[in-house]
Amino acid sequence: MTFSQRVKEELYKQTGQARHCCLAELSAMMDYSGNMDKLEVLSENEMFARKCFTLLEKTFNITGYVFTETENCAKKHFLIRTEDAKEREKLRTALTGETLTERACCKRAYLRGAFLAAGSVNDPGKSYHLEIVAADIQRAERLAGLFKAFGIGARIIGRKNSQVVYIKDGEKIADALNVMEAGLSFMDYENVRIYKGVMNSVNRRVNCETANIGKTVSAAVKQIEAIEYAVGLPEYEELPEPVKEVARLRLSFPEVSLKELGEMCEPKVGKSGVNHRLRKIMELVE
Repeated sequence: MTFSQRVKEELYKQTGQARHCCLAELSAMMDYSGNMDKLEVLSENEMFARKCFTLLEKTFNITGYVFTETENCAKKHFLIRTEDAKEREKLRTALTGETLTERACCKRAYLRGAFLAAGSVNDPGKSYHLEIVAADIQRAERLAGLFKAFGIGARIIGRKNSQVVYIKDGEKIADALNVMEAGLSFMDYENVRIYKGVMNSVNRRVNCETANIGKTVSAAVKQIEAIEYAVGLPEYEELPEPVKEVARLRLSFPEVSLKELGEMCEPKVGKSGVNHRLRKIMELVE
């Protein structure tokens, strides 16, 4: 089971307690699955169809809707429909009202329904991406606006004949899961995201330290070559004793840093002091 499927499995079990939240979620589920026009549900996903039917039963005193299995294009589909025109009109009026998403709780329910109908989210261990496919720009902008109400920036991009509302930021995707009330998935997502963040930080630190070690070794090799050459020159004996002390220490301890060399000197000197003395030798052989 993919991460996206696990999120949806959790959301199928999550239903708002209030009637207005159920209406908002059902409206999004039917609208973003392309079932709003006929006011019936036809889906290959049994859990999706059953949740729609549960919301219908919970929200309306409906007797005419029937849940059946049907064969369509050699695949099993789940159909919820009614022949009662009055039932359909009652449903249409309730599910297309302008006040469906006025409350924050209803915004959450609507986003949950839209995600169940046409959404997906990548495994956070691979990449950060959440999207919901909308039939047109109006629906896409509505979703983006609902996400924005929770401080989540979502973008819109055209894809074939659809508009895709998507989020690429890992932190915002976690927020979106939390908004849709996928609590367990939210925690799983955050755990993976935090682990990746720690590992990336460790890798950057290791790479930085490796680069610094490489620079130290490269500089030490050049210094040793210069010292070995300078020792054979008459001018070397004329150098001040502190300079020759650093030269002897560098030959004895080629792997240590300038700071460590300075701590070995008598008396101790700082990194800049060691660097100054080594430069005297480098100038001698240039």
